[in-house]
Amino acid sequence: MNPYQHKKRWKYLLLAFAIVIASGSLFYTSYLVKNIAKSERTRAQVWAISMRQILASDDNDFLNYVFAVRDSLTVPAIITDEKGEIVTYRGLDTTRTAIKLEAETKKYKKYDPAYFKEELNYMKGQHAPIKLKVFGEDNFVYYKDSELLSQLRLFPYVQLTVIAIFLLMAYTAFSSSRKSEQDQVWVGLAKETAHQLGTPISSLIAWIELMKEKFNAEDDVLIAEMENDVKRLEIVADRFSKIGSKAVLDEHGVYAVVKDFVDYFKVRVSKNISFELTGNPHLKAGINIPLFDWVIENLLKNAVNAIEGKGNIKVDISGNKVKNQIFIDITDTGKGIPRSKFDTVFQPGYTTRKRGWGLGLSLTKRMVENYHNGQIFVKDSEVGKGTTFRIVLKNTRNDKKTTNG
Repeated sequence: MNPYQHKKRWKYLLLAFAIVIASGSLFYTSYLVKNIAKSERTRAQVWAISMRQILASDDNDFLNYVFAVRDSLTVPAIITDEKGEIVTYRGLDTTRTAIKLEAETKKYKKYDPAYFKEELNYMKGQHAPIKLKVFGEDNFVYYKDSELLSQLRLFPYVQLTVIAIFLLMAYTAFSSSRKSEQDQVWVGLAKETAHQLGTPISSLIAWIELMKEKFNAEDDVLIAEMENDVKRLEIVADRFSKIGSKAVLDEHGVYAVVKDFVDYFKVRVSKNISFELTGNPHLKAGINIPLFDWVIENLLKNAVNAIEGKGNIKVDISGNKVKNQIFIDITDTGKGIPRSKFDTVFQPGYTTRKRGWGLGLSLTKRMVENYHNGQIFVKDSEVGKGTTFRIVLKNTRNDKKTTNG
């Protein structure tokens, strides 16, 4: 199984588990809220009955008991008559509901009629009223949830938010740590490879010089091609040695750099694959040639592997004068990439080949983004028809005549 399919499956399982936890928390809290709300309505009904008894009874002992029952209600409530006028209330803000001379300050408390109206409308929106008959007339008791119940309704959302923030922070920290470890492995592997290549390359250079001298073959075509390949090995070793170090970028003509490598590469692949290079030859960008050649090499190899039999690879270089960018589009007529895999192809280990490490495009992305401050992505692809990869670099030659985008 592809490791990224396995990873995606685990993500879905963890997401499903998180949904189960969240649903369970919300369900249980909803269960508690319903029970507390039912209990509060019962208390509101008891309070309503106690108010009716207070108004109808003149038994002092019984009234003391009724007052005690009335005062046990903790939720804010309002009683209105048939016309909607407020008869009495309980549990509202005393600084905004009464006109009363305070002995200490000799000032009247603030009376806010709008506050009563606002609270009454809010209570009407929360619960159906409790009907109460007093002296033959209908009265209505309205009440709202207690502060405890309101907080309990919000608690699961606060709880889940805090958990989500914690998990996000933990995931970010672990991902950062894992990425740092991966980078160290990449750097160590690359530098060790460069070190291991150094000795055989030096030996091959010496053998080629010896062959030239012994067989008087300074102008031999085959030995010249061998020299080119050994020089290529030197470049590869140099590339690996630069991984993990800050790349030095020099201004180069993008078209010329790409052309040099395409000319080298196309004679080393099947003649059934044709190459086409087009674009603006005047565009310049900050490039580290050994690393950028590696980028182009990986993309061209990927294009060659995607083509089964005959095919065409086109490299087009263009500019965007508005964004001051350079676009390098590499298009093949291969088997294409499903849209769902556009991002996955750049992940380490992803490959569709039976033999391969799946590191080429991952390295390419690192070299473009980390060393050339650019971007690379799948611009377009259709299964069975081909793929276009786009590299975006900053145009260092700010000349409107050199851009055609």
